[in-house]
Amino acid sequence: MNNTNKILTAVGAGMVVGTIVGVLFAPEKGSETRKKISGQGKKIVEDVQNKFRRGRNKFNDLADDLLQAAREKGERMV
Repeated sequence: MNNTNKILTAVGAGMVVGTIVGVLFAPEKGSETRKKISGQGKKIVEDVQNKFRRGRNKFNDLADDLLQAAREKGERMV
């Protein structure tokens, strides 16, 4: 796992732990607390998935651009 993945994993884990701790110390009924934890957990998962998806798309676009540039260079050399 490269440094970027480690950082994103640590940030995601920190967000989850922070959300859970914050909700657990809130003065609300248990059922409301569980709903909040569940909702925040789902939101965090969606956010992380979206960020990874955007990162993967950017990487794929960059790879396509590099491949195209290499092909163009190769065609010029022939």
